[in-house]
Amino acid sequence: MARAPFELAGTRVAAGSRTQIDVPVARLYTHAPLYIPVEVVHGRQSGPVLLVCGGIHGDEINGVEIVRRLLRSKQLQGLRGTLIAVPIVNVFGFVQHSRYLPDRRDLNRCFPGSESGSLGGRVAALFREQIVDHASHIIDLHTGAIHRTNLPQIRAQLVTGGETERMANAFGAPVILNAELREGSLRHYAQNRGIPVLTYEAGEALRFDQWAITPGVRGVLRVMRRLGMLTGEHRRRSVPAAEVANGSSWARAPIDGILRPKVRLGARVAIGELLGRVADPFGNAEGEVRSVADGIVIGMSRLPLANEGEALFHIARFDAIEEAESAIEDFHSSLEPPPDPLY
Repeated sequence: MARAPFELAGTRVAAGSRTQIDVPVARLYTHAPLYIPVEVVHGRQSGPVLLVCGGIHGDEINGVEIVRRLLRSKQLQGLRGTLIAVPIVNVFGFVQHSRYLPDRRDLNRCFPGSESGSLGGRVAALFREQIVDHASHIIDLHTGAIHRTNLPQIRAQLVTGGETERMANAFGAPVILNAELREGSLRHYAQNRGIPVLTYEAGEALRFDQWAITPGVRGVLRVMRRLGMLTGEHRRRSVPAAEVANGSSWARAPIDGILRPKVRLGARVAIGELLGRVADPFGNAEGEVRSVADGIVIGMSRLPLANEGEALFHIARFDAIEEAESAIEDFHSSLEPPPDPLY
């Protein structure tokens, strides 16, 4: 018996086929329509419905490239279940190179949204009703904010033995941050509905970081194999080890000035260790930025200009820090050289 078609936003996708759908979201001032682009790959055999989405923050474009490469993967042949791929959720922010919507709201703080609320609430409600509520599992792709970069990491609320934990372990990022849910986020909404959801954070806004994109594509495919959506074993690499961080803290600028970092992303640091110095342009005043914990640098500022109190280095804390350091070293050694200097 043939599998039933998959219906999304009024479009029916036959089993064994794939279809691109433009979901109407709003109109610009010019009356030109604006759409959320979606591609649905509907397998011939039943299985999970996985939503992979990027660009909830419009300037976080690594996820857009991850989705593009995922959709071009030959491993999707013979897919079991259904893949809903959304490269750009916040199309307003994307065309403006902005994290936010035109009303300066953060779309990832607007869920579940409202059909009669603000622009952010309306977009969140539409995305939820038309797309999110069809999914059984979600992978949400992010980067650091503007002028910040993140070590590839998974953020999820972990329950021992739960589906979210199994997905996180399968992804293969070097760090898993057991993160609390933020009210209004897609992860908060989905998790409360019983939908397992991972947030993949890697790289910097408005950049294509090859070292963030390639592991992102591999990680999504690993999760799909773990869910039984892809057949066969991955012949090239085993799943890299990952370590779960039990918390994180930010080291902040002690004074206003220009930052000179002394550590790199992924470095192991000790509490009190010098991470960088902030000085005024003349060098008359200088302050030291020191680590607030033993841990690994999983995020840092890429902008040398700092105001007093500004978060500069994100330190994740681990019970087994040696294992975490080893996992990050293995991750770096597994990366191939970028094929193009643009990345």
